[in-house]
Amino acid sequence: MQSTATVAPPAAAKAGRPPLQKGQQTRAAILDAALGLASSAGLEGLSIGVLAEVMQMSKSGVFAHFGSREELQISVIREYHARFEEEVFYPAIREPRGLPRLRALFANWVRRVSVEVDSGCIYISGAVEFDDRPGPVRDALADMVRSWQEALGRAIRLAIDSGHLRADTDALQMLFEVHGLILALHHDARFLRIPGAVDRARNAFERIVQFYAEPGAHAPAAR
Repeated sequence: MQSTATVAPPAAAKAGRPPLQKGQQTRAAILDAALGLASSAGLEGLSIGVLAEVMQMSKSGVFAHFGSREELQISVIREYHARFEEEVFYPAIREPRGLPRLRALFANWVRRVSVEVDSGCIYISGAVEFDDRPGPVRDALADMVRSWQEALGRAIRLAIDSGHLRADTDALQMLFEVHGLILALHHDARFLRIPGAVDRARNAFERIVQFYAEPGAHAPAAR
């Protein structure tokens, strides 16, 4: 989804956390490189050998930190999800419940997608790679996507409970429509390179909000 030049620092390196030990630092650096490779070549493009070459390490050195290619892929998915939460979810939940929080979640999501246009999205590319391939990697990826959808669904339900969205709003239907905007945005912006796709996604989101909103509940969009 992202190249290593555009992703946030590893989750373990955030301010206020104890400094990593040498082995942890090495693992975090390998994971950072693996995330960059998966962003451009897909999860299936990851291999211990390629990663060892990128890191200028021995294959056994990389293997010692992950044990298998499958474990490496799952670790990349989890790291990607942690960074997604830090950039999209956590800043938004500081907003008041209801439409302000829902708008912030979508705004942060669109902002991240707009950065990832040049590198790809592990959630989306991974779904294409593993949609019909059962196993631990697919399960990990699906769990992360479901976790994000559940968070977005909770934000929609809170907006209903707060009186910002109509009481008869179908939260699952609204979630489906909002998630569909991101898929369309990624397709038009990354695959077709259509100018203005980000603005169209934002405008479409506001139309969805206006359809479900209680009269007078239209707060300014988060930026």
